[in-house]
Amino acid sequence: MNDDQRAAIRANANYLREVRPIDPEEIDEYVTGQPHPAVVREVLRESAAELDLIERDDGTFVPVPEEPIETEFAGVAALPEPHVRALEDLLVDEYGTGWPTGESGERLRERIRTFKESYFAGDSVNYDHETALAYAIYHLPDYYATVQYVLDGLARDELLSKGLRVLDVGAGVGGPALGLADFLPDDALCEYHAIEPSAAADVLEALLDDTGRNFHPTVHRTSAETFAPDGEYDLILMANVLSELDDPTAVAKRYLDALAPDGSLVAIAPADRETSIGLRRIERALADGGSPATAYAPTVRLWPGHAPTDRGWSFDVQGDLDVPPFQRRLAETADEGAAFVNVDVQYSYSILRLDGARRIEFTPDSNRVAKMADSERHVSSRVDCIAAKLSHSLSDGNPLFKISDGSEAVDHYAVLTRETTLNRALADADYGALLEFENVLVLWNDDEGSYNLVVDNETIVDRIPI
Repeated sequence: MNDDQRAAIRANANYLREVRPIDPEEIDEYVTGQPHPAVVREVLRESAAELDLIERDDGTFVPVPEEPIETEFAGVAALPEPHVRALEDLLVDEYGTGWPTGESGERLRERIRTFKESYFAGDSVNYDHETALAYAIYHLPDYYATVQYVLDGLARDELLSKGLRVLDVGAGVGGPALGLADFLPDDALCEYHAIEPSAAADVLEALLDDTGRNFHPTVHRTSAETFAPDGEYDLILMANVLSELDDPTAVAKRYLDALAPDGSLVAIAPADRETSIGLRRIERALADGGSPATAYAPTVRLWPGHAPTDRGWSFDVQGDLDVPPFQRRLAETADEGAAFVNVDVQYSYSILRLDGARRIEFTPDSNRVAKMADSERHVSSRVDCIAAKLSHSLSDGNPLFKISDGSEAVDHYAVLTRETTLNRALADADYGALLEFENVLVLWNDDEGSYNLVVDNETIVDRIPI
């Protein structure tokens, strides 16, 4: 097919899109040489992002709906079978059907041991092909789940359109990509661009073959530092990559410049102390002190003129995944089998926007409630305050939750010493919920260098609708 024919197909599609569903068997009649409908269909698929078209089950093409995505997300129980099978096919192609056993199994387990040790030591990991396969075995399921939980919040806030241009910076082996593709409804169009310079891109490209007909992927085999963004993106993902960059704040700031005015930059990091605090440090550099970006979620800045400067260690936790077959098979032949099973879904995240929007738009009344910036003057006193819940319980004893109003310079925790029907909202509220505390006792915890807000039978805790 020549360029004139391609141009004619696109021109006809551009005209018909406003009239009726585009049928490839109709368009071929108006193109010189009458190319086969299958060829017309392939040109329409290649041009779908340019023309804002989605392909329907009946083989026709229609414009992308203008309304935002509606979510019916109910959580992730397991990595779906098609993705399990696709990864297992890669392992069989590389090592044969006995890949979990013998030398190949031991080599994969050693790669997992090595990159875990490097991670906890703060060292970078070199991703050759075998390391990329080992990384997919260990991390594909939890990364797949994590991105969907974060995207669900944006969808519930009606901030994800059905026509999305996405840039995935440091896409790795494809956990976030597959999670995004499966999260989107069938009538959404996604022009997906991945940046991945390492051998992980080979695994990524193979797994992307499983994505749907309206998910259009392109993999750019270059680094985050050297990639030149082309135009604006509705969603920029930076999942589990910032801690691997030499200057993550500068790189994230550079990609903010490529964000659409109503788009979201979603940064995700593991829940451990160093990477979580590091993520919050980047967020604050980009969202506070006069920056054009705002922290949309999950952290808050309730008091005008104030921004948090505490450690910022905050992470969400979801239900464990079912153990995927490839992890189970690799673990069965090892003495320390549990070391190769990873089904925890625990993560830190930050959503930045350029339109000034925040998930929680609320300004407390300074005449009625205390701000955390002033906690020192309230030690040993009972006060009223308003704060976001930014953790699940962090204690095996009395339930302990990190809270924040965005003004604090040191960590604040709510300690539930006696649960009542009037304060149960503290334990029951979701991560990120806004809570009102009435008659809470402020104490200084010298051992932890933090403030404890003691919630007892004299305290009332209510959730504030947002």
